[in-house]
Amino acid sequence: MSSIVTDRGLVHYETIGRGRPVILLHGWLESWDHWLGTMESLGRDYKAYALDFWGFGESGKQEGSFSVKDYVEMVDQFMERLGLSQSPIIGHSMGGTVSLSVALDHPERVEKVAVVGSPIVGDGLALFLRLAARRSLASLAYRMPGALPLGVRLFSPFLARDWKTWYKMFERDLSRTTLESFHYSIASLRKTDLRPRLKQIQIPVMGIYGRVDRIVDPQQGHVLTQNLASATIFNFEESGHFPMADEPERFYQTLKEFLNHRSDSPG
Repeated sequence: MSSIVTDRGLVHYETIGRGRPVILLHGWLESWDHWLGTMESLGRDYKAYALDFWGFGESGKQEGSFSVKDYVEMVDQFMERLGLSQSPIIGHSMGGTVSLSVALDHPERVEKVAVVGSPIVGDGLALFLRLAARRSLASLAYRMPGALPLGVRLFSPFLARDWKTWYKMFERDLSRTTLESFHYSIASLRKTDLRPRLKQIQIPVMGIYGRVDRIVDPQQGHVLTQNLASATIFNFEESGHFPMADEPERFYQTLKEFLNHRSDSPG
């Protein structure tokens, strides 16, 4: 277990491999080890760093540091502390939205970006996530602690192919959040709209979206290419919100090809 101290609290991270750095960012109500298989796959050629966002996993849970903007600054501080001048950044769901935002706010930090099932605009979130962005409903979920896990368990066969394994991880990750990190992170994501700024990105960008994603509308990939023509999108026909778990071999191969491709122009 490794960690650094930033000006807003502890950031926990894990590493696998040697070689060029690559940073992996998890989604909402997740933690670093959703990337474990990906890290092992990349480990021969890359040193993969997987972070826990503030408020999730083993990172600090102090109040007021749970927005997309906060996480952008967290990544910048993390790279500064570890002496990583530039790196590819890969993000799942909310982590992909943060990855694109880092490329916009700190372009010198980012070599290329891969997003996986990530919303470009908050309207792309499923209805139950848009509802979770409301403080009153988030508070209600926490006052009835068994209701949310039960509802997710009933719905989980529609979310992931290996839903039993995923649900155990969800239960664990939910238990390590607070009401503040639960609510403010998804509320910030709900308000996000990257479309007006995407044309500023001059580095290669790839998106991977599952055709049967019920958490983020897979049409968000189309939104990405509409506003950043150089972006490359892959649609995984047999995947939901977790292509790295639903179609792992194809996912790893697609990601490696993107990371290893050398080009003087975006895409």
